[in-house]
Amino acid sequence: MNIIVSNEIESVCPQFVGAAVEAQVENTPYCEALWEEIARQGEQYRQTLTTESLKQLSGIAATRRVYKACGKDPSRYRPASEALIRRILQGKELYQIDTLVDLINLASIRYGYSIGGFDADKIVGDELTLGIGRNGEPYEGIGRGLINIEGLPVYRDAEGGVGTPTSDNERTKITLATTHLLVLINGYDGNRQQVEANAEFIRQLVVKYCNSKKCEISFYQ
Repeated sequence: MNIIVSNEIESVCPQFVGAAVEAQVENTPYCEALWEEIARQGEQYRQTLTTESLKQLSGIAATRRVYKACGKDPSRYRPASEALIRRILQGKELYQIDTLVDLINLASIRYGYSIGGFDADKIVGDELTLGIGRNGEPYEGIGRGLINIEGLPVYRDAEGGVGTPTSDNERTKITLATTHLLVLINGYDGNRQQVEANAEFIRQLVVKYCNSKKCEISFYQ
C-alpha cells in the first residue's frame, strides 16, 4: 500500500510521521489474555491520569492541535485514543468487538495515538492519501452512521474516505472474516521513536494473539 501525505496536512503538521503495519492474520471473537493486558493498562491509567491530564499526552495533545488547525473542535469530535482513555477513567468498560479491533484499541491507549484499523482487502486501489475532510463529503463512521468529517484529517482510497482519527469507515471495517490487516498510526507529534515503538507493539500483538506469520512495518511522512 502506497500512502501519501497531502500538502494540506503538511501545511498544518509539517512534523507528521506515520507508520503502516500490514499483516496476514487470523481473527477471533475474543481473547482472554489480551483482555487481561487491557485491564492492566486501564488500571495503570486510573492511578496516574485524569480526564483533563490525559489531554497532555503527546499523541493526544498533537492530534487535538491539528483538529483545531483544520477547523474542527476536538472536544466535540474527540480523537479515538482520547475517547478510549476517557471511557476507562470514567469507570466504564471498553467495548469488546473482536481480537483485532481490541488489540488495536490497546495499542492506541498504550501510546496515545489514534490508530486506523482496516480490512486491507476492502480498500479500493493500492494508494491511500491523507488529506482533510471537505464540506458535505459522505462518510459513514463505524457504528455512528453518517458523520461530518469536514475539517478532520482523513485517509482516502480510490472510492473515498476510509479513516479519520475519530472514526474509521464502515466500508473498510475489520470483521471476523478479515485475514489481511492494515493498521495506520498517526504521529501528529512527530515523535518517530514513539511511532516506531507503537508499530512494533502492534506487530508483537498480532503475532501473539492473531497467529500472524507475515507482518511488515513501513513509515511515511
